[in-house]
Amino acid sequence: MKQITRITIATIGTAALLAGGGGIALAAGQTAASAASATATATTAAAPAAVADISSRKAVQIARKRVPGGRVTEIEREWEHGHSVWKVELRKGGWEYDVYVSAKSGRIIKFKRDYDG
Repeated sequence: MKQITRITIATIGTAALLAGGGGIALAAGQTAASAASATATATTAAAPAAVADISSRKAVQIARKRVPGGRVTEIEREWEHGHSVWKVELRKGGWEYDVYVSAKSGRIIKFKRDYDG
């Protein structure tokens, strides 16, 4: 009888570990469905706290404010010093402008101007 009890307890403990916390909810008297919904709710609640990235369209608007009348020739997503940025390339009057816009905040973090004559 002691042997069967030990095996049952070990099996329940293993199942609780594999369920990833669902076993804790069962031990607390909750059903598996309410434990799963509680986990899903906690995961969903954390998602809105993250700051949404700005779109490429918004990055172009920001760059055009910096270089009024410039024609956008290229836009790409890059990493600049460990941060995600939009690189917007514009041309105006023989000049080429590279405007680096932070993908998180929308601020211009780098600005370059080269003459292409």
